[in-house]
Amino acid sequence: MGSQQTSYHSIEEIVGDLLKLRIPVPEAGAEPLVRLNDLAVVEGSDNQSRLAQVIDIKAGLVTMQVLDGTKGLATDASVSFLGHPMQVTFSDNVLGRTFNGKGKVIDSGPQLTFDAKVEIAGPTVNPMRRVLASQMIRTKVPMIDVFNCLVESQKIPIFSVSGEPYNRFLARIGIQADADIIVFGGMGLVFDDFYFFRQSFEDAGVLARTVMFVNQASDSIVERLLVPDMALAVAERFAVEEGKRVLVLLTDMTAYADALKEVGIANERVPSNRGYMGDLYSQLARRYEKACDYTKGGSVTILSVTTMPGNEVSHPVPDNTGYITEGQFYLHNGVLDPFGSLSRLKQHVIGKQTREDHSQVMNTMIRFYSGAVEAEQKQAMAFELSDYDRQLLKFGKLFRQHFMELEVSMELEEALDLAWKMMADCFSAEQLLMKQELVNKYFPRSEANA
Repeated sequence: MGSQQTSYHSIEEIVGDLLKLRIPVPEAGAEPLVRLNDLAVVEGSDNQSRLAQVIDIKAGLVTMQVLDGTKGLATDASVSFLGHPMQVTFSDNVLGRTFNGKGKVIDSGPQLTFDAKVEIAGPTVNPMRRVLASQMIRTKVPMIDVFNCLVESQKIPIFSVSGEPYNRFLARIGIQADADIIVFGGMGLVFDDFYFFRQSFEDAGVLARTVMFVNQASDSIVERLLVPDMALAVAERFAVEEGKRVLVLLTDMTAYADALKEVGIANERVPSNRGYMGDLYSQLARRYEKACDYTKGGSVTILSVTTMPGNEVSHPVPDNTGYITEGQFYLHNGVLDPFGSLSRLKQHVIGKQTREDHSQVMNTMIRFYSGAVEAEQKQAMAFELSDYDRQLLKFGKLFRQHFMELEVSMELEEALDLAWKMMADCFSAEQLLMKQELVNKYFPRSEANA
């Protein structure tokens, strides 16, 4: 294979951040000079070294992404292949640290030059090493814990639109979730959002168990493509080697997909739906499928943000994401939508790891809130309201105030007790249509309206 001792000076084209290099074609059966995803060092006439990654090989034409950009780079630059793909630092020293899209430390702490490195973008886990998801991750967010539980090894996005407080909500889940390690990957973040995440983790006292990989909006889009792979590589190591329960937070996967599109177009690839490349699904799936509960080890759970341009769920990014992931949280109008949100793994923990009344309370609360929405529509159209409609209206107001507000934080058991109290404040025991043994045990009759 090529090495730093072999330099090539045969650059044919520079397009954006892409560099195309002509190398000799090895003879049949010979070891290739370069492989896909290998790193290379590009050195221009100014003696400045830039890191590049191989993204395409066609015969003797190698296409590379230059991580530091191609500004000022000429076709007489030299290229030396390192013989290995991108690597990221992994050791206990990465906890509490912040890295950029190239894996370099960007906080005020010491460099980690001599710490161990691991390759990124490896294969997904062998199914034989996986176990069925069965452990709940408590978030203290009642709209998640009560109605759509987050389960270890789950991959689930937050679908939202620009302007919604999805980053604030993601940070709050990271702070409150009962995970051992938090790995954060930010893509295309403005500085204010980057500072908000870091300051929030620090103020909450969880920075010491958090690793941050951040690509800011002013950074190269090429680095944006590496952030999820770096975050997931570190998460896998913590889960496999140290048996940790790792929660990976990614924002925003639409920015990641847009970077894929931009690089693909620069590489003259034929675009598909709305300019995105035809392999968008597989590119997203390769990252999301890193979520795993290991037979021998810990677990990796992925919670990501996917913004929907124009609030359109059929946009290629959320559309493809929905086929890969195990549900979604809809964050609209500053609240989690109880009707659009879904966790397909919640049945693995509800009633098994949670209280016996969990399932009944969840279903009954949603049934009453659905009725409250219909009653509000009747009220808005000046229809005559029944006594039951007025009960539903009262319940709907309490439900929004005590459950749907994003600032609400409480343990699951506290939320279930509050749910019983709210139902008792608004309805009689007979109106609940729940199992009688649960009503007898949990319904606070002294406060009922019956």
